[in-house]
Amino acid sequence: MHISVIVFTATEYIEIWFLKNDMNMVLTNLKITLLATVSVSKITSFLIRQKDWKGILNYVNDTDRARRSEEESGKKEIITKYTRYSRMITFYYLLLMYITVIIVICQPIYKYYTSEEYRHNVRNGTEKYDQVVSSWVPFDKNTVLGYIFACLIQSYAAIYGGGWITSFDTNAIVTMVFVKSEIEMQIIDGRLIFGTEKEPASVKEAKRRLMRCYDRYSKLIR
Repeated sequence: MHISVIVFTATEYIEIWFLKNDMNMVLTNLKITLLATVSVSKITSFLIRQKDWKGILNYVNDTDRARRSEEESGKKEIITKYTRYSRMITFYYLLLMYITVIIVICQPIYKYYTSEEYRHNVRNGTEKYDQVVSSWVPFDKNTVLGYIFACLIQSYAAIYGGGWITSFDTNAIVTMVFVKSEIEMQIIDGRLIFGTEKEPASVKEAKRRLMRCYDRYSKLIR
């Protein structure tokens, strides 16, 4: 599935070559093609460094579960805050992305049914069908069947590409949010190494806390 969308992105560049004499079409296509290229680059990087990313995500999940079982003052508020923020970022980004994808997919249909002039021009051959995403296909996409099949391919690429961008970006953003919260909780851990004035820690307990802080700091840096 990844390879199919990477190949589809290549067909967008091929289409630009065929449209090189129409500068307006070239510029219109280039905007979508460059966005697709960025998405392909992100996911290719993600797949090549999959082992590193799995290590990061496993660390985030394991540390998050461990932190949720702790009772120190202030930590619950930090966890609640970053959980709510991460969920909000993920939900609204996903919503925004797929509203965009739906608009991109439905735009040619909407134009066809709302513009009488466009319908007339398509029927008499003076204007071509609007595509979901302009791309080259090895068949005539100006026939009804060819156009429908091309639109299905383009819609698939748009839906899958939207999932790509959303998955990569939300993973990256939420990981950064987690790192910030982990640093805040490590500050709390550091303050409590020797206990408080009213409840000082024993030497043995202070050493244990110091070792735990060092271990968590090392893992976060790595």
